Amino acid sequence: MLSEKQNAPAEQRTLKGDRSPTVKHCAFPAGKASSIEYELIRSRRRTLAIQIKPDGSVLVRAPYSTPAQRIEAFINERRDWILRTREGVLKKARKAEAAGPVLTEAELQELHRQAREQIPGRVALYAKKAGVTYGRITIRSQRTRWGSCSSKGNLNFNCLLMLAPPMVLDSVVAHELCHRKEMNHSPKFYAEVRRLFPEYDKWHGWLKKNGSALLARLPE
Repeated sequence: MLSEKQNAPAEQRTLKGDRSPTVKHCAFPAGKASSIEYELIRSRRRTLAIQIKPDGSVLVRAPYSTPAQRIEAFINERRDWILRTREGVLKKARKAEAAGPVLTEAELQELHRQAREQIPGRVALYAKKAGVTYGRITIRSQRTRWGSCSSKGNLNFNCLLMLAPPMVLDSVVAHELCHRKEMNHSPKFYAEVRRLFPEYDKWHGWLKKNGSALLARLPE
């Protein structure tokens, strides 16, 4: 949300509670060839504020007493921020749409079940090839990690790997097991990974390219 007291803060897109007795829709000319359509909500608040909603629409909150001309000037002054923020919101929405709808709780539980069924076998296979041991295996639904390996050899894997090609899972398994030899990301570590899983770069690249879209399917 962008308010009168802010110039261009970090983008905030979640609406917060103003009660809104008055609502109307307007269009403000933002240049000869374009306009910004927005929803105006007046209330007892003291300042003007602009919010970009998850669907990319523009919401302006204003005090009852603020003249229309002042509201339009406020929007015009922040036109670049509005367009830039809206494009970021829509880009994120397109990426999420391309990956698929947000997972339901039942679907997430099913992915956990599949992961518990499939991942231990892949870990056992690559651990034998690598000549390493490991501890317990835990399945999670994380927003920031696909896998991890503790100093004790305990392994964590993201259940969303079940939505990726099988070789992507193998690349993550190989990566984490190689931490049993090298607890770092040095050239020596990656040499171990590529020795264990020669197609690592290809499938790790797939995950870097498509992983954010898969993560976007996690429920809030």
